[in-house]
Amino acid sequence: MAKPGKTGVARVFAAMKYSYQGLTAQWRYEAAFRQEVILLLVAIPFAFWLGETRLEQAFMVFSVALVVIVETFNSSVEAVVDRISDEHHELSGRAKDLGSAAVMLSLFLAAFVWVMLLF
Repeated sequence: MAKPGKTGVARVFAAMKYSYQGLTAQWRYEAAFRQEVILLLVAIPFAFWLGETRLEQAFMVFSVALVVIVETFNSSVEAVVDRISDEHHELSGRAKDLGSAAVMLSLFLAAFVWVMLLF
């Protein structure tokens, strides 16, 4: 059974509001997110300047944007773990470490894409 709530266009606008709230909270509380957004904003003009084709430019931008997206997932995992308990637990630590590893892997992927396309 579907949970009660908004439908149609009202649901779309509500979802946009929730997304905006999430992004503003992440900007406010997550230094890594701010750094990665700044990296993305710097990378975009460089991608259009250095990429020889539209496809190369897209790969360069998307690879850095992916880092921001993965960081958002990592922040959500950390928030849930911190909400459950602030005491140390092996599984909580593992969840946070896995989220961090996902961010690191996305950074490696972005670096690989840029190196492959530029050199």
